[in-house]
Amino acid sequence: MSGKLTIAHWSEDDQPREKLRDKGAQQLSNAELLAILIGSGTPGVSAVELMQKVLDDCNKSLNTLGKLTIRQLMGYKGIGEAKAITILAACELGKRRQQETPEERPDLGTASRIYKHMHPVMQDLDVEEFWILLMNQNYRLIRKLCISHGGITEVSVDIRIIMREAVLANTTILAVCHNHPSGSITPSRYDDQLTISLKKACDVMRIHFLDHVIVADGHYYSYREEGKV
Repeated sequence: MSGKLTIAHWSEDDQPREKLRDKGAQQLSNAELLAILIGSGTPGVSAVELMQKVLDDCNKSLNTLGKLTIRQLMGYKGIGEAKAITILAACELGKRRQQETPEERPDLGTASRIYKHMHPVMQDLDVEEFWILLMNQNYRLIRKLCISHGGITEVSVDIRIIMREAVLANTTILAVCHNHPSGSITPSRYDDQLTISLKKACDVMRIHFLDHVIVADGHYYSYREEGKV
């Protein structure tokens, strides 16, 4: 067995990968995040301790760390060329992220906005797809997800999957959308029953059910606009 103390051999409470998974990246120190990148330290010195030493020499500044050369990083025992390159690549990504404009999340607070957002996705489909639109309290899209694909006249939907995805994304507002390849926007009996069941499930989970929009090429049907939710 190698003398290096790899992250996999640490006690579970000390493993930064598991800490990130269970508690979120914001709970890790800079040294712990960097330790995940390099993976191992040296005999008697963990990856976290090694990266803490490097940071101490940089006055705990990630900006200063990013200015080091590969050769300077390789001056630390336990950091070879591959690890040095990994560290500098991470610093460069952080710098580039700061320079980017935050992605604008679309506002899907109305049926027409939902239709305009989803029509390009659905306009050429020859089978039905059912999508969920997960939003925050300001009607800004967190994530959209296709949860069912298949039928020509109907698609099977599991409400439990919808609610699970909504909860995992910390959804405040939920809308759903599916297409009718036939071009008709008249809801089926199944569409009506599904909409009622979704509304009830959202009420239980204290999620605002915004709408169920049926998309066809050139027009749409909105349960909210029709006063049915």
